[in-house]
Order: sequence, then C-alpha cells, then structure tokens
Amino acid sequence: MKLTDDAEVEKFRAEFAAFLDANLPAETEATERPRSTSHIPEWARRWQRKLFEAGWLVPGNPPEYGGRHATLPQMVAHQEELSRRRIYHSFNPQGVGIIAASLLSFGTEEQKRRWAVPILRAEITASLGMSEPGAGSDLAGLATRAVADGDHFVVNGQKVWTSGAHDADVLLTFVRTDPDAPKHKGISVLLIPTATEGVTRRPFASINGAHDTDFNEVFFNDAEVPKENLVGPLNEGWRVANGSLGHERTMLWLGYVEWMDDVIRDSPCPHGEWYADLLMDRQALRLLGYQQLSGTRNPAEVSVLKLFGSEAVQRATLHALEAGGAESLLHPAQTGPYSHMSMESSWASWFERYTRSFGGTIAGGTSEIQRNIIAERILGLPR
Repeated sequence: MKLTDDAEVEKFRAEFAAFLDANLPAETEATERPRSTSHIPEWARRWQRKLFEAGWLVPGNPPEYGGRHATLPQMVAHQEELSRRRIYHSFNPQGVGIIAASLLSFGTEEQKRRWAVPILRAEITASLGMSEPGAGSDLAGLATRAVADGDHFVVNGQKVWTSGAHDADVLLTFVRTDPDAPKHKGISVLLIPTATEGVTRRPFASINGAHDTDFNEVFFNDAEVPKENLVGPLNEGWRVANGSLGHERTMLWLGYVEWMDDVIRDSPCPHGEWYADLLMDRQALRLLGYQQLSGTRNPAEVSVLKLFGSEAVQRATLHALEAGGAESLLHPAQTGPYSHMSMESSWASWFERYTRSFGGTIAGGTSEIQRNIIAERILGLPR
C-alpha cells in the first residue's frame, strides 16, 4: 500500500522544499537551544511565525490557522520533507499538535483567537495537564477538582509528568467538575494560565540527567479560572480528551518511522539480524500508515500503528545500544550529526535514545491500553 505520488503532491513537496531552502534559519542564528518542550528560543519563534504566515506550519489547517487546506498525502509529504532534513516541526510540539488542534476542534471563536492563534504563531507556549499521580494512563480516574463559584472555577489538585509546564504560558487542564457522575462523565477541560495565583510548577529531572528537566509536577491550590476558559461543554471533557489524543495519535506513526530512520542512519552496526528486523519494521509501519490514511477505516486501527511503532522503536534503540558495546553506554554523547533545527535528543547517546523510547510506549495511551482497544474494538473480544 502506498499513497500515490501524483503531480499535485510532488508539486506541493517541491514548493515546500524551495521554501525551506530559501528561509531556513542559519546555524549561527540558532545558538540558544530549547530548554524544554514548552520553551521556544526567540529565533525559533521567528521561524514558526514565518511557517505560520506562509501556510507551512500545519498545512492541513485553513490559512487563518497556519495552513493551506492540504490533503492527507500532502501532509505526509510535508512531514517527510522535514524528517529528511532533520527539522523538528515545532519546539512546542504539544502546543501546536495537540492543544491548538483541540481548540480549533472544540473551542469557541474567542478561544481560537485568544489562545490557538498565539500558540500557532509561537507568541505563547502551552502544555497538556492530563496525568496525575493516581491517574496516569487512566485519565478517567483523575481527581483534580474544579468547583463553580460565580463567574469562575476554583481548582484544587495535582498533575504530574506535565512536559514543559515550567516554561508554558497556559495549560490545557482536565478536571473533575461533577464528582458524583460515573467515572468517564463529569470531566471538563480548562485553559489555565500558569501565572494564575495558586498554580505551582515544579520541574524534575529524568533518568537522562539533572539537565533534563522537562517533566513537571503542577499543583493547584484554590486557583481561580474564569468560566470563559472552559473548552467544550461542561462535564463533557471525555469527548475533548478523545479528540486531543486523536490529534496526537493520527500522524504519530510517521514520527516513529522518523525515529527508526534516525537509528538506521546513525546505527553503530548497520548489519545483522536486528538491523534487518529494523528495516522491515520501518517499512511495515510506513505501509500500514499509508493504508490507514488512504480511506475510511476503523478509527481504532490507529492503536495498531501506535502500539507497533512505539514498541518497534524501543526494540531498535535497545539493539543499537547492545550492538555498540560498552561505548554505547557513554552518556552524554553524540551519536548522529548535529542539526540546529532539531532537538538534541535526536543525536544523543544510545543510552538516552533507548531510555527516551519508553515515553513512546506510555504517552498518548500506554501499550496496555492500546492492546485493550485492539482487542475490544477491532477483534471484538469481550471486556
């Protein structure tokens, strides 16, 4: 299965390639590096605004939201061209790919103007407040409360693993607004500015070192949020959550293909059984992804792509780590060519590449949840 490379798609690809050739920031301009997934250096903000204004930021969007009504094959060509050049799409990936997309799907016109457009133009950055200490992969178990009080909500609770929260201007936050409703009911979504009194963000380091402080704990202590910041209907946040995760998962498979492409290009030992498995996994995932995009299919099949892609990346990085021997354990280290338009993690040590692969099997729905979805909604097995 392959999406056709018709003349319109190739014209689109060539136009985007010419835009990149003419406008890509120089390496000397990109000296400041991103600190987290919600920190965009000033040079990268200028670049994202240029993409937005030219319709190349999210090409599937209408022009007023940074796109040009691109078709799915054109969107794939856009991402493939970025990957080929090792260009990171946005240094605020959740803001652009999940939060702004969710606002365009569920927000009011005022919310789109006030929040979505500034996020897309890199004037502000956003993080996603979903996971909690007692509700990581089980979002329906969240306990953060929002109680209506006049013209605002009073929010109390805690989030964790909130990527980039300490650098974000706003959090798309999932809260419980009806504690008496069934588990998947009574959830709402609020845009909470991080400067709100009662919001505390505490970044913490990952296994990759004290310098890697993308994760955060976020505490809400009687934080007052205007009711106008409610995204979607009250108590119908589960629908917004599914839409948000849908935005995250739809093209996620292509990100896993890119990750495997990087392992193939940088492999310390490009031969042997593991390398052949990697090549076959990459091709299989690409073809399954093309098939998913080619027509109306069961939406649950996206879970197959997510499960297969995330676990294939984890296998590939583990085998690369093992193939490189003791030197692969050196950390920090550089294992691929430097690219000022990408994140440092894309050429980091093989140890770091492997440890980061675990995030792929957790974020956007754990492998266990994906297997449940596949079993119930595709295979028709009983709960």
